Amino acid sequence: MTSQLNVDAIVDKAGSGGTNVKVANTSVTVAEGGSATTTTVQGLAKHWSTSNTAGSAVLDSFNLSSLGDTATGKETRNFTNNMGNNDYSPIALTGTGDNNGNHHPLLNHSVATDSYMVWAFNGGTLTDNPVASTVHGDLA
Repeated sequence: MTSQLNVDAIVDKAGSGGTNVKVANTSVTVAEGGSATTTTVQGLAKHWSTSNTAGSAVLDSFNLSSLGDTATGKETRNFTNNMGNNDYSPIALTGTGDNNGNHHPLLNHSVATDSYMVWAFNGGTLTDNPVASTVHGDLA
């Protein structure tokens, strides 16, 4: 017989709320169909951020300490908490462009445990554009 736990809230022993409740990095999540599983921690984004133009202003973010405006169309995104190695997976998109999709962000191969660089292009030319990005991988 399997066990089931039904609760309205989970809090720590002190009763201070969910921010102090920890889930082990070995916890497993069962897929919607029930046949596949994944470790919960591996499936979470470790960083995401949006900016209005390259390097100028953060609209919203998670695990972002700052943006660096390196040059026109180039920005560095600096982590609050470093990644465990340089083998993480950053992905970036630009939120503007014409109907032909002429704005194309490119993640520069310049990734480090504390940051990564995004380049935004319009028709082959580096251009300051809004950029949204996310990172999956292991935190340090």
